[in-house]
Amino acid sequence: MAGLIKCDIAVIGAGVIGLTIAHRLALEGREVVLIDPDDAGMGASYGNAGTVADYAVQPVGTPSVLAALPRLMFDRNAPLTIRAAALPALAPWLMRFARQCLPAAARRNALALANLVQDAQPRWAALADAIGGAQLLQHRGCLYLFEHARDLRAAKADMAFRRDLGVAVEMLGADEVATLEPGLPPLGGGGAFFPDASFMVDPGAMVQRLATAALAEGAGLLRGAVNMVSRGLDGMRLTGPGVLVHARRLVIAAGAHSRVFAAQAGDKIPLDTERGYHLEWDSPTLRLRRPSCPTARGFYLCPMQGRLRAAGTVELGGLSAPPSPHRIARIEAGARAFFPDLGPPSRSWMGFRPSMPDSLPVIGASQGGSDVLHAYGHGHIGLTLAPLTAEIIADIIVGRESARDFSACSPRRF
Repeated sequence: MAGLIKCDIAVIGAGVIGLTIAHRLALEGREVVLIDPDDAGMGASYGNAGTVADYAVQPVGTPSVLAALPRLMFDRNAPLTIRAAALPALAPWLMRFARQCLPAAARRNALALANLVQDAQPRWAALADAIGGAQLLQHRGCLYLFEHARDLRAAKADMAFRRDLGVAVEMLGADEVATLEPGLPPLGGGGAFFPDASFMVDPGAMVQRLATAALAEGAGLLRGAVNMVSRGLDGMRLTGPGVLVHARRLVIAAGAHSRVFAAQAGDKIPLDTERGYHLEWDSPTLRLRRPSCPTARGFYLCPMQGRLRAAGTVELGGLSAPPSPHRIARIEAGARAFFPDLGPPSRSWMGFRPSMPDSLPVIGASQGGSDVLHAYGHGHIGLTLAPLTAEIIADIIVGRESARDFSACSPRRF
């Protein structure tokens, strides 16, 4: 057991959210210590699609998903699926999720998401420049791909809705998609191009730059697992193997692992887990210039440095089950539908997304007081919202009024 560490602010979780918060607080002159059992920036912060998705204004829960929910419980090939063994544990979350799929709730959640992601790209551009990662952030937009005319018909209302919420989107015919991405096969439905989006050619490398910058600004990093957090008269006590920390304030930023810490702090948060996957093929030649998502398949084809990554799908299934060989095989088959000459994958990965029934993150003070702050539950847009989340948490700690309305993210909404 390491000796007692005393600090002003402890942050549980050294993923992209925790690291961005620590970096921001260190720049504010605050004493901050990050605590994580793994290397900084691993997990979902490493394995994602790399998109700064300022177009991600649709929640996972929509009326169309609600209509399909019974089928999703049994269809192993759907882009969103539910592990049968996890159904009993998921039942309370699924009931909340179903309510959030209703038209009024889905629209309300979309409006809140649009408010959060509206300036994600310039925020990341500024942060990448500050941490020496500007070359890792590319500004070439992102594509949705419609393999068939029926996919395009199904998407038109969605794209019109996104435009109404301020998202720049251009509908493209098959020839226009081919001009942007000549390596793709012909598409029967064309595509939707989000010109303002950006992406990271190596999200893992970007997060490592962020970790280096946070430590250079004075943040500390403790490798260890927190098992228990508790309030005292003079602050928060954190204990676990290799961990004995006393902090004046605590930020919970442990992603999919955050629910237990929230409960220990007195907050019952309906957080559950999406299991996301990726496959990679090493290649010196880029097959694409920007992330491209075949919408009917539910994953992205992402041009990464020296490799192609196929990342995505949604599998509700908890933290303990092993990876699903079937999900991996489905992603591989989907990637080969676009690039039949792909060899065996160079590697595969599974990680955990922190998923909320309303697709909105949990950001703000605990019901028991602002000595505990929540910063997790970002689902598919943790990378996208990391700079904004850090700004909000810093504003609360410093005592500034936030420039962004984040009331929809309050832990007290439950």
